[in-house]
Amino acid sequence: MNKHVLIFLLAMPLAISHAYAEEAVGPAVKLSGYGTAALTMADTDKAQFARPNQAAGAGRTARTGVDSNLGLQANVTVTPWLSATVQGLARKDGEDDVGAELAWAFAKAKVSDSFSVRIGRMGLPVFMISDYRNVGYANTMLRPPGEMYSQVPLNSIDGIDGTYQFSAGDTSITTQLALGRTKATLATGPDSTVQVEGKSIVALNVVAEHGPVTVRFGRAETRLTINDSTSLNTLMGSLRAAGSGYRIAQLGALADALEVKDKKASFTSVGLGLDWNNVLLQSEYAKRKTDSYVSDSTSWYVMGGYRIGAFLPYYSHASLKADGRVNNTVPASCPAGYPAACTPTLRALSAGVETLATMRNQLEQSTDSIGVRWDFHRSAALKVQIDRIKPKNGPGLFVQAKPGFHGPVTVAAAAIDFVF
Repeated sequence: MNKHVLIFLLAMPLAISHAYAEEAVGPAVKLSGYGTAALTMADTDKAQFARPNQAAGAGRTARTGVDSNLGLQANVTVTPWLSATVQGLARKDGEDDVGAELAWAFAKAKVSDSFSVRIGRMGLPVFMISDYRNVGYANTMLRPPGEMYSQVPLNSIDGIDGTYQFSAGDTSITTQLALGRTKATLATGPDSTVQVEGKSIVALNVVAEHGPVTVRFGRAETRLTINDSTSLNTLMGSLRAAGSGYRIAQLGALADALEVKDKKASFTSVGLGLDWNNVLLQSEYAKRKTDSYVSDSTSWYVMGGYRIGAFLPYYSHASLKADGRVNNTVPASCPAGYPAACTPTLRALSAGVETLATMRNQLEQSTDSIGVRWDFHRSAALKVQIDRIKPKNGPGLFVQAKPGFHGPVTVAAAAIDFVF
């Protein structure tokens, strides 16, 4: 997104506030914001460490863009039952630029004390901290574990949701059902992006809180379409062309199976949190499944911390594993009597499918993190975190990896999170 749009989004809440301030009476407007100022570096220049959907990251030279962001929000209370929220977020994006996005823009109707409805753009409720994963001050760790939070890179949903809250004894239960669609531009390389679209999204989020314990279950389903890279489109086209030209039906069927066009995708997750006295625990486990070449995956993490006055040292372990592999149904050779070029064509296509299968497994990795949070101000905290990242079978979640790159890699970051 260009700088003019960025300026507009960040200035919009201030403009709303100024407009209402000049009115003698009218809706109540509340402005707030959050941000992170951070430096991040790694101990290698053979690959770059980045957050999900960043085209470039940090190597041996410390960078500010990896973990830094700025968000501004305006909440407008129109009546006791009707309100509106707008939130703009600026951060490094998939086009390797500081881009701005309209993170939230919804109207909320409070139907009763226990039931409310929102219409517009909301956060996609697929993780335990979906609504505030970009608000560093609200989280213990310097950043959410990439092994988990890279698995659904779509952050928002355009549509409608309903939230119902009730109590069962001493347990408070919140249920949320969201319906809608979303689009996003995702980075696939230093100079390449893809357009991702999720249609007919149905997302269920259930959270139970009992004293210091929080338990969450989530399930999201969608019809996924990816306008993919040139190389993948070429492979799909070549499979179909060879299947038609050589009358090998399974090649066309394989292309249809691999292509991400209106394919069913789902993400199921459970979470557990404990905030008891000085002890803090947080964990999530999730399964991603798609009917396409996009890998099914299993991801999880566990984090534990202990408060000592204003300090909170913590440790976490996270893991990402690809499940299954692409079923390569390209025949090894052509039957007798076929043109001489047939078998070499099949071998080239088979190699392309195998490359695709290998790419699925190259994202596997695990991370051990240690860090400390210091709440030096009532609305600001300093965090220092060191990650030991171990890619498996390839570059893992690192970007712009050079030939010969392998882990493990140590990443260090320091950040000041603030809210206002």
